[in-house]
Amino acid sequence: MMNCEQATRLMSEAQERPLNLKEKTELKFHTVMCSGCRRFGEQMTVLRQLTKASRPNDNSDQ
Repeated sequence: MMNCEQATRLMSEAQERPLNLKEKTELKFHTVMCSGCRRFGEQMTVLRQLTKASRPNDNSDQ
C-alpha cells in the first residue's frame, strides 16, 4: 500500500506529467483512505488555481 510520502510525491509529479493507470489507481485508493493527503491534494488544486489567476494575460514576453 502507498504511504503518505509516496502519495504527496505523486500528487506533485502529476503537475508535471500524466500519471499512469497504476499510479492513478494507487493514489486514488490512498486518498480515499487518508484525509491528510486528500486535504494536501485539495490545497495543491487551490494554489494552482490562484497561481493561474494571478498570471497576466499578456503572453508577449514568452
